[in-house]
Amino acid sequence: MAVPAIQAALVGAYVLRQRLRGNRRFPLVLMMEPLFRCNLACAGCGKIDYPDPILRRRLSVEEALGAVDECGAPVVSIAGGEPLLHPEIHTIAAGIVARRKFVYLCTNALLMEKRLDRFTPSPFFTWSVHLDGGREEHDKAVCQPGVYDRAVAAIRAAKARGFRVNINCTLFDGAEPEKVAAFLDEAMAAGIDAVTVSPGYAYERAPDQEHFLNRRKTKELFRDIFARGRGRKWRFSQSSLFLDFLAGNRTYRCSPWGNPTRNVFGWQRPCYLLGEGYAPTFKALMEETDWDAYGTGNYEKCADCMVHSGYEPTAVEDTLRNPLSALAVSLRGPRTEGPMAPEIPLDRQRPAEEVFSRHVADTLRRIEAERTAAE
Repeated sequence: MAVPAIQAALVGAYVLRQRLRGNRRFPLVLMMEPLFRCNLACAGCGKIDYPDPILRRRLSVEEALGAVDECGAPVVSIAGGEPLLHPEIHTIAAGIVARRKFVYLCTNALLMEKRLDRFTPSPFFTWSVHLDGGREEHDKAVCQPGVYDRAVAAIRAAKARGFRVNINCTLFDGAEPEKVAAFLDEAMAAGIDAVTVSPGYAYERAPDQEHFLNRRKTKELFRDIFARGRGRKWRFSQSSLFLDFLAGNRTYRCSPWGNPTRNVFGWQRPCYLLGEGYAPTFKALMEETDWDAYGTGNYEKCADCMVHSGYEPTAVEDTLRNPLSALAVSLRGPRTEGPMAPEIPLDRQRPAEEVFSRHVADTLRRIEAERTAAE
């Protein structure tokens, strides 16, 4: 059985167990950020805008594996920052694989080729390389020339050693469907196992605020891309119904608890993309978060979000409820013409709150208190 089929079977069995237990909210993917530090400064990133004392912090091996055990999700996505800057990231990854959980190690690949010897190929381990299109598009997105070529070289080296490699592709306003289609063709020809596609989330503190997609533009862009995919053998790592949602054919509500986040602050509320508070434990996150306060239609910051970390869990649930519909979309591809599904109204959403500065100040005070106590 191929790795995607094994993963789908194990995740499906996990979801079925949760539903039989009567659990309404449960995690599918643990989003782990062992550190925020990065060796790039992308204009669309809101993950590195922290003072140096916070950027120097990282999760220990014990904290990282403890979060995996505490959460129990069958899949762990290790993000950041740049995870390969963590000196023990290979130990963390090996510990997760030993627990027979699927690991996706997200990386910009600048250090990947140098670090390959620290990792072991496994059906449970996948490199997830950040590439936002072809050479011109990607180097522009990451604000540094030459990154695309280094990433491609690292991908080739990893594939030669028997690793699974996915591409994580984020699309912004101005993306050209024909160029995206050509990029996906090149990725498949290079032997990439699958591609994760998503529209960029409008991080409130990202340097570039002009090129995030609104929901209408997102749907039109993905319809144009998928229309060009007819007859092409593109492999995506997401469910067919999530891709159908991106094309505007389904009205989904966000399920932020499906991809909970653990980082140096704690368990992030409500999701990987939006830090509105932190819980000390996973149990507290699940039981004490006001989930109805977030999501499109509920909160201004969530208005344009269609990112997989919030909506893929919803699509997975829908797949289990409607397997024949999911199969039909998988076979024919998302519909790219005709009316779109109704949009969620925004007239009752609560206004955005500024919380970033408060969390940073609280953390800096805690770091200073810890330093003083250690002296």
